Amino acid sequence: MYATATCPFCIRAEALLRSKGVEAIEKIRVDLEPALRRTMTEETGRTTVPQIFVDDVHVGGCDDLVALDRRGGLDPMLNRAGA
Repeated sequence: MYATATCPFCIRAEALLRSKGVEAIEKIRVDLEPALRRTMTEETGRTTVPQIFVDDVHVGGCDDLVALDRRGGLDPMLNRAGA
């Protein structure tokens, strides 16, 4: 997950993932390494954080993650990823 330390959407996305039992969340802090924001933008086509991946699948941002969960798609994705 590309994130910053104080982003409320990053915090919310992490809380949702943790509530699903995900313990290992790799956070790539674009506030600490600004060059990584460029990498994030190239990978996702987006400039805002968070940008969330489950395995190598780009889920999107926090709203996308919440919507995926509401549609019932997050749990199966996490299960396939072994999270």
